[in-house]
Amino acid sequence: MAANENESLISHLEALRSTLLKCLTALCIVLPFALFLAPKALDFIIKTMLSGQNIVLNYFSPTEVFLIQIKMGLLVDLIICFPYMARKIWNFILPALYENERKFIKSIVLTSSTLFVFGVLFCIFFILPLIVKFGISFMTPNIQAVFGISNVVSIALWLSLVFGLMFQMPLVTHSLIRFGIVERQTIAEKRPYVVVGLLILAAILTPPDIVSQIMLFIPTYLLFELGLLFSGNTKPKNKDTERVLEDK
Repeated sequence: MAANENESLISHLEALRSTLLKCLTALCIVLPFALFLAPKALDFIIKTMLSGQNIVLNYFSPTEVFLIQIKMGLLVDLIICFPYMARKIWNFILPALYENERKFIKSIVLTSSTLFVFGVLFCIFFILPLIVKFGISFMTPNIQAVFGISNVVSIALWLSLVFGLMFQMPLVTHSLIRFGIVERQTIAEKRPYVVVGLLILAAILTPPDIVSQIMLFIPTYLLFELGLLFSGNTKPKNKDTERVLEDK
């Protein structure tokens, strides 16, 4: 028994290693193309953030913009590779699931990728301009804003990634209920704890300002409620019954 368990553990580790290598390989292959697109993507994000605002971003070292373009290239690389990586990660998890669960997981790969992209776009077009407007609202004749490109773009890249990941909330909620890990009624009754948890998470993931924290919390909570709503008629899978059916 011990030998079989060791072999099983080794096979799982090998499968995990293979999955991670495939994801890393995909990122490396797409990276040159992503770096080529980085300057145009950076210019697009800056124009979107500063739309209608009389602001010029400044940089203070010769390599600052170059390093920012590298960061932008990495984010573009991740966005392009996300569907492939999500599919590979789910394929690694699939053997441990039942047939109905496998079908469900396969069906949400596209949804997960779409939500990630929508999260990034929502951040770029709505959240980042609001943060900039909030920042310049403190300007007076004696106080002028001088924005450094490194700080502004770093915040933009980080928040874009965070929003892309947090937009997975409906799938997380729906999956927990569908697989019977948590009952829908239990989650519904624990809304105050969910609110507190999301507020803490928003405070950790965003810059130390109340605007970006609230802007992350509100859509995340609404997406949580959306996932709860879509799970209204979902019945948790009875694993024992499903195992008997599979054995037959």
